[in-house]
Amino acid sequence: MEVLADGEYDAIVMGTGLKECVMSGLLSVNGLKVLHVDRNNYYGGDCASLNLNNLYKKFQAGEVPSYLGANRDYNVDLIPKLIMACGNLTKMLLHTKVTRYLEFKSVSGSYVYRGGRQNKILKVPATPEEALASPLMGLFEKRRFRTFLIYINQYDEHNAQTYEGRDLTTITMKQLYESFGIQEETMGFISHAMCLQINDDHLDQPALATVRALKCYCHSIERYGTSPYIYPIYGLGGLPEGFSRLCAIHGGTFMLNRDVDEIIYNDAGKACGIRSGNEMARANIIIGDPSYFPREKVRSTGQIVRCICFLNHPIPNTQDRDSVQIIIPGSQVGRKNDIFVCCLSSNHAVSARGIYIAIVSTKLENGNPEQEITPGLALLGQILQRFTAVATTYEPVSDGSVDNCFVSSSFDGASHFEQDCDDLLSLYERVTGSKLDMSINADSVESDY
Repeated sequence: MEVLADGEYDAIVMGTGLKECVMSGLLSVNGLKVLHVDRNNYYGGDCASLNLNNLYKKFQAGEVPSYLGANRDYNVDLIPKLIMACGNLTKMLLHTKVTRYLEFKSVSGSYVYRGGRQNKILKVPATPEEALASPLMGLFEKRRFRTFLIYINQYDEHNAQTYEGRDLTTITMKQLYESFGIQEETMGFISHAMCLQINDDHLDQPALATVRALKCYCHSIERYGTSPYIYPIYGLGGLPEGFSRLCAIHGGTFMLNRDVDEIIYNDAGKACGIRSGNEMARANIIIGDPSYFPREKVRSTGQIVRCICFLNHPIPNTQDRDSVQIIIPGSQVGRKNDIFVCCLSSNHAVSARGIYIAIVSTKLENGNPEQEITPGLALLGQILQRFTAVATTYEPVSDGSVDNCFVSSSFDGASHFEQDCDDLLSLYERVTGSKLDMSINADSVESDY
């Protein structure tokens, strides 16, 4: 057996998805010797950004229509997700100074779908003035909503004087809402459009985690005023590339177009290296996405359907905004899980001028992908062309402490990174035995987006 690269490493990372690239960057900064391999000849794995030719090739869609413009103008994300301006991913970017390699712009608006009598999308208020004018709530409900937000804004989990008699580690989120007289429809709006919960399970869980998410949303929207989200120019593909550059600067070795044929184990059953063809590299930490590990190391968590749509117009009823997120709460369309729509354009350098890219995604519930994304597709207006893919999602069966195999979970169906960042922080703690320092202030970025 021949030696792969330098042969001996502290950690081997398999796959160049965002989570894996963040891990290799952080570990290399910590002084570990890292080997990073990927079976593809491009960065990003399942969350890569593709140009037009590669997108049509991936979906076997034939020739690219001339009306879409130049191939070089496109950076189409296979798993599109927006970044919370003051969220954990932003903190990771600042913590590692990867922001020096990337440029971001804010997203123009955030919307929520309201069914029933209204049956339309409504803008999530970004200012007190918008909140007062919003048709999402009646007059008296707006007063209760305001009182609730004042409480959330002053709440400090480290200062008992701000609790006002409420222990958020014991009362449920539903009980917290009810203590302010918040109506059920408003609960759904706050939880799904602001706290970014993807179903209603959180209502019966302790309120603290959801309140943290709401505070993050409020801080993010205060920063830019139009929506709480930012997005990298040229698409999400720049994120794994940025963290890969960080790893390389600190001595990491990268090998693209290199598949992993086997994970090597010692007599104690612990992973100790990988084999690629007749070459082998050794390490006591093996990290990767689920596709690199044997099936007994992972379990399925369901399926996600994503539909990439090309439009020649902004999404209707969004005031012609060039970039938006729309959340369709599951309860509004008879589902358990939310449906997500995000739309981007040439303003973020992901498409040719005049072309908008909208992506509809959700977790499958009844096994009928077309039917389950219909409420999202119905909001888009005329669609020039669309590409639909269904992906099975996985999570690790163990934490890696027994076998040295540290597996990331698949990306969820949401159009934001918040739950995925929780998995990334968990992965970092499992690998290193310590929590990643997230004390950096996301407002400390050197320049506005």
